[in-house]
Amino acid sequence: MSAPSAALRRPRLRDLGVAIGRFPTGPENAITDVPGVRVHHVTKIEGEGELVPGLGPVRTGVTAVVPADGDVFLDRVFTASYVLNGAGEVTGLSQINEWGLCETPILLCSTLCVGRVLDATVAWLSRKHPKIGKDYDVVIPVVAECDDSFLNDAVGRHVAQADVDEAIDNARGGPVAEGCVGAGTGMQTFHFAGGIGTSSRSVPVGGVDALVGALVLSNFGDREMLRIDGVPVGRLISDRFNHVPRRGPAGSIIVLVATDAPLIHRQLARLARRAALAIGRTGGYAANNSGEIVLAWSTANRVPRVATEQWSAPRSSRSLSVHPLAPGRHMAELVLDTEVDALYEATVDVVEEAILNAMFGGADMIGHSGHHAPALPLDAVAEILKQYRPPHPSDPLPLF
Repeated sequence: MSAPSAALRRPRLRDLGVAIGRFPTGPENAITDVPGVRVHHVTKIEGEGELVPGLGPVRTGVTAVVPADGDVFLDRVFTASYVLNGAGEVTGLSQINEWGLCETPILLCSTLCVGRVLDATVAWLSRKHPKIGKDYDVVIPVVAECDDSFLNDAVGRHVAQADVDEAIDNARGGPVAEGCVGAGTGMQTFHFAGGIGTSSRSVPVGGVDALVGALVLSNFGDREMLRIDGVPVGRLISDRFNHVPRRGPAGSIIVLVATDAPLIHRQLARLARRAALAIGRTGGYAANNSGEIVLAWSTANRVPRVATEQWSAPRSSRSLSVHPLAPGRHMAELVLDTEVDALYEATVDVVEEAILNAMFGGADMIGHSGHHAPALPLDAVAEILKQYRPPHPSDPLPLF
């Protein structure tokens, strides 16, 4: 079952008339506004009733994010990470931190599916690049996870090779489905249904407009802690859900941040740390059992796998003087550190809004054994925000 069409989507945060921050969004308000970034979800919803480990019910999926245009295995992107609390897994993370590069699609999935998704991604890459393990070194795909076992038969590991192939092969730009889709199908944010959210901003960086976008696999938060643009919404609505049994308070979030601003690994590591501030803004506190892991990359510079005899300039180069470089050398563009404060600010904004969009997009979800993740009550939230949040000139017109 592929992700639902955009026609079925629930309202997003901005449909309630709330804009996070001062910068304008990209055309889709999604990570795919960063040129070259592509996304696709495969959603798996099967069965109902009591949990039978290995058989179902199934409430899971896989999401593929291709970091840039072309072939990232041959033409890699500068990447960095930040771990706020490490009770989670991202395969390939130590290599990213060592080299400062990402060379594979990024796959998101359920915790116990990491091994299967990694194996399937290796198979996909090996078909595409038969030289892997021969002329090229072996590859370590980037696979990140959160735990959907409250709703899903996690032990069944229901994501298969065909699902991973579909997710990577169909990754596209444009609108991105949110909520209970792909890897976010069985996830919860502040004990409300919905795991996938995204957002973007256009921001001046070094005298040139740049785009920054975020996509989250969100599965964290205590309902009472939820804040929406500073308003303590969770405290004001939690009583109406006292009758709904909930999972334990711990949870995790994977945050992906992409930009076309020319940043190198060191600068992206600084950007990734700022992204973690948004988790606190929404009400997260990095619980002992949680994993909050951020990956940030730039599409502006590409680092070839194989040295060539020809000089290669950064793709975003605008006024660089052309000088021949020796084989094995490569030129990269970067923005000065003094010019990135607005990008830091926008990064916190896009991650905050992506987290909120994950909840806003989540439809009421019944999992195994009657476990229930309720949808965020948007009418009640809209009324609370009207009462406690002063309108701002940058806010869009609300739908209701």
